[in-house]
Amino acid sequence: MILEASSRRTFLKQAGTLLAASTVGTPKPLAEDLLIPMDEQQANHLKAYGAVYATLQGGQTVDWLLNYRGGAFLTEASQTVREELQVRGVSFASISAGRASTIIAEVEADGSNKSVVPLQKAPEIAVYAPEGAVPWDDAVRLALEYAEVPHDVIYDEEVLDGDLASYDWLHLHHEDFTGQFGKFIRYRNELWYIQKQNKAEAAAKEFGFRKVSQLKLAVTERLKQYVSQGGFLFSMCSGTETFDIALAAHQTDIVPEEYDGDPVDPNALEQLDFANTLAFRNFTPNLNAQEYEHSNIDVGPPAPEMRDPSLDYFTLFEFSAKWDPVPSMLTQNHVATVRGFVGQTTAFNKDALKEDVVVLAEAPDRPQVRYIHGAHGQGTFTFYSGHDPEDYQHFVGDPPTDLSLHSESPGYRLILNNILFPAAKKKKQRT
Repeated sequence: MILEASSRRTFLKQAGTLLAASTVGTPKPLAEDLLIPMDEQQANHLKAYGAVYATLQGGQTVDWLLNYRGGAFLTEASQTVREELQVRGVSFASISAGRASTIIAEVEADGSNKSVVPLQKAPEIAVYAPEGAVPWDDAVRLALEYAEVPHDVIYDEEVLDGDLASYDWLHLHHEDFTGQFGKFIRYRNELWYIQKQNKAEAAAKEFGFRKVSQLKLAVTERLKQYVSQGGFLFSMCSGTETFDIALAAHQTDIVPEEYDGDPVDPNALEQLDFANTLAFRNFTPNLNAQEYEHSNIDVGPPAPEMRDPSLDYFTLFEFSAKWDPVPSMLTQNHVATVRGFVGQTTAFNKDALKEDVVVLAEAPDRPQVRYIHGAHGQGTFTFYSGHDPEDYQHFVGDPPTDLSLHSESPGYRLILNNILFPAAKKKKQRT
């Protein structure tokens, strides 16, 4: 996916400046734009994304200034947009047409590692999550709700019924697509676990499958098809890892008897099909039902980092905004280093990545990748490891994260970069 710079907007800005300079008689107010900075001068980074989304919903385009002031936004001034920004507590500045022209010229200059990406239409957004899943247990739903970005919640029925075509962007909740119920077997006597298992098994039978793993494989294959047909897929934590494990195991049974009533296929590891996966290859699923680990795709932090979160961090890669606008959009931030956070899938094993997967962020001096992006067919996928960027080690029953206390969160910004990505205008690749 390559994106088009707003050359028409640049022309209009320059023309407006020249016209204003040459006008004689009573001075008229110059046209104004609104600049939304995304550097340290922004009072609420996360709400800014929601304001931009609302502006797009209103039919107004927004220019995303990659690598300029933390990935600032520029749009034409209107009372509606002003009020939207003010109500949300988002910092902005009114600037003249001449100043806007100067900024765009600076961003589009050949020698700069910056670029203008026009955002044109608010994407239709859905979250794949089971009924009753609480929003605070998923960082993406937390981000969407705090930023006030409208979205639908769908699950297996909608996926299998073909409703995915209605959505431009889809996030996968912390689902276990292998049918092992998150490998939470230590909680098997807890009421919530029993209810979850019973509900999943009933759903599998309703859709004509003998086991939950078979239902989840059918869902996973539909999700993969959604990407191939042009969808934008995003996932975090175990939703990333188990997605590819399920695809690799489409011809075999890797689920231990404790979860589905029959044993693992004795030749399961030999029958894995890595050509069927999106991001990972040559990994080994964990066939031990008692271990809270799905595979060696996940590489957790060393022990000292679990004891001292201040030592755990990862670094965002810097891409060419003009030649690699997609990874540039996905990594826009006001900092280059982000605090680490753990989850059932804490980090991706670099050796398990497919060759064409783009690494967006990784831990320094270790083969731990935190944020990746890739293409499949006409669509793309983005996987982000860890559970909650502002809750270092989340446990079952922990209180929800209050994003009003973390409105500048770099880790959450990476999530919200993704919701604007489908709004970008495509163009032919440079030659």
